[in-house]
Amino acid sequence: MENKFHIEDLHDLSFLITGAAGFIGSHIAEYLLKNGAAKVRVIDNFANGFQSNLNVLRPYEGFEFLEGDIRNLDFCRKASEGIDFVSHQAALGSVPRSIKDPSSSNDVNVGGFVNILKAAVENKVKQFVYASSSSVYGDEPTLPKIEDRIGNCLSPYAVSKRADELYADVFSKAYNIPVLGFRYFNIFGPRQDPDGPYAAVIPLFVKAIMNNTSAFINGDGDQTRDFTFVENAVQINVRGMLTTNVEAKNKVYNVAIGENYSVNFLYNYIKDYLKSDIQPNHREPREGDIRNSLADISRAKNLLGYEPTTKFETGLIKTIEYFKHLYSQK
Repeated sequence: MENKFHIEDLHDLSFLITGAAGFIGSHIAEYLLKNGAAKVRVIDNFANGFQSNLNVLRPYEGFEFLEGDIRNLDFCRKASEGIDFVSHQAALGSVPRSIKDPSSSNDVNVGGFVNILKAAVENKVKQFVYASSSSVYGDEPTLPKIEDRIGNCLSPYAVSKRADELYADVFSKAYNIPVLGFRYFNIFGPRQDPDGPYAAVIPLFVKAIMNNTSAFINGDGDQTRDFTFVENAVQINVRGMLTTNVEAKNKVYNVAIGENYSVNFLYNYIKDYLKSDIQPNHREPREGDIRNSLADISRAKNLLGYEPTTKFETGLIKTIEYFKHLYSQK
């Protein structure tokens, strides 16, 4: 990533990135390290993360790694000692996983969130940002999605992320810590897990087409998503941690492009790019999924100076090329 999202000097600043062996967390940590942050402490328990993502970070002088679980409050205290800013990305993602195992989703996404936030308060962290999700919009049908208008949650995962937002609001008021939440809309890009039981759709499509096998599409494929390249998620985290705009603090923000595309369009784009004619298999719609998704990003633009730097098709080509190279090595 070559775009720069800050003007501040990072050489005297320390950052904690939770879940940094994972997809989004590793990209945030890499940006900070590349731009000379004094310390970027990263934590993970490898429930979703990979050593290969940490290997990208290890060459940098400011890199520091602690292995542990955010469900352990003492570990969270140790992790946030001497830290200026926290970007909390650790979570158990996936709507289907949360429906299968709601207890684990709650323990990590809610219990772990409260632990890391409490530890940040105790260690006098200056500013705290965290990953929420567009899933909190639930059954609210209006498009585009506006932060102050949400519906009923459709999955335990959505409930856990909504609970995080409520806790963040209470902590900001009760403990006077600035907290900003980011509702991610279908973040994609290099380093997404292509092989797990809850793998993301883009690496799954690329893998299937490259292997000349038919990918699965849930439902009719006309459901739409505001697919958002990972560089844009990095941007909002950096801007959120470093903002001095009082108006911007203690709010939640949509993180997206502000454009939506159908899953069928996505599949056909990847298929055509890879010069394949293999057709997908359609199966039953997935329980708990939102039908259509499109974000209003004006709040992030106005208060944080957020401006998507990589649009959908540009990001998609970068991602296809990454996984194309990855699979050709196997």
